[in-house]
Amino acid sequence: MNRRSRASSALPALPVLALALTLLTAGAASAAPVPAPGVSAAAGATAAESGIELPRPAGPYAVGVQTLHLTDHTRRDPWVPSADRELMVSVHYPARAGRGAPAPYMTDEEAGLLLEARGLGGVVPAATVGATRTHARQDAGPAAGRFPLLLLSPGFSMPRATLTSLADDLASRGYVVAAVDHAYESVGTAFPGGRVLTCLACEQVTDDEEQARAVVGRADDLSFVIDRLTGRNGPAVTVRGRPGLPYAHMIDPKRIGAAGHSIGGASAAALMARDERVRAGVNLDGDFFAPLPAGGLGGRPFMMMGAESTHAPTAGASDWPAAWALLDGWKRWLTVSGAEHFSFTDLPVLADQLGLADPAAPLTGQRSWQLTRDYVAAFFDVHLRGASDPLLDGPAADRPEITFQQP
Repeated sequence: MNRRSRASSALPALPVLALALTLLTAGAASAAPVPAPGVSAAAGATAAESGIELPRPAGPYAVGVQTLHLTDHTRRDPWVPSADRELMVSVHYPARAGRGAPAPYMTDEEAGLLLEARGLGGVVPAATVGATRTHARQDAGPAAGRFPLLLLSPGFSMPRATLTSLADDLASRGYVVAAVDHAYESVGTAFPGGRVLTCLACEQVTDDEEQARAVVGRADDLSFVIDRLTGRNGPAVTVRGRPGLPYAHMIDPKRIGAAGHSIGGASAAALMARDERVRAGVNLDGDFFAPLPAGGLGGRPFMMMGAESTHAPTAGASDWPAAWALLDGWKRWLTVSGAEHFSFTDLPVLADQLGLADPAAPLTGQRSWQLTRDYVAAFFDVHLRGASDPLLDGPAADRPEITFQQP
């Protein structure tokens, strides 16, 4: 989350009702795979009728998803100290081609809480958002090979589902992608046992010091996820006592990256500062809050990509200039004209299809998605695969919205 979005976000308008509405503001461990939340037949029909669909992934692989419930018994939850730290993780991965229903986007209850929290309860049906069509298959067979691992962390109060398009696209290009919901930091996340945990952190995080604490806590969460998916400090995730999807065998532990939106982007940087296994990171429109080490990130590459209105060097309120000065490896500072805080998530794509318009963000959902996808994929291809991509070398005529900042 950045400072601008802590209290409010841009106001998308619903032309039919002539209303201005806020779409979305701003050791010992156990692991158990859980079924993905189901989508009712009624919700599926709603999605089919409304045509709500995420962008199709651009890579050559089919995509599979498995949902995991992870519990770290060595850590107490920062927001509920009586509980162990819990996470819900959607692992998107290169899969063998096959048939099967698309993996669900989110439950109707999760969608309803999200809409209600942002002033759209009763205006947009929860079933319509919950049944958004994705392009991954639940529990599909994994493709052969070893792939880089990427961690994705969402914005403060946002569920991991809002990064589904990015996760699916990266998986289609040959990455294992773990999108993480941090307990009590989303307006609503379904956990096993019929529990839906809401954003207790939203009531407790009231200043930059608390923001920094949340960032560091998320970095610890992401390190734990790496441990569990690679088999470090215990066996990799299992299903009924046997290896499940062979994450430890699919993942190349020497090629790990992290990215996130808003406070999730800050967490990617904090993770790199604390975990040398993570070789590259991306911050999508988030302030850093937890200062980077004075010595930088050990020469590892980092990219900052944000809205021009709030994260250009002249914007004033951002802490990006201070972070930029400390980054000591390959680095890029990109800003996007016409974007706003949530332009780097699924939300503009959904808003366009729901008939919502945001006068503060003239960039369309499709264009926002294309730019985010292209630059994030290029970054990780270059730094985790050794590829060459001129997209990161400087301005491109076919992407005039992107400015390479050189403060």
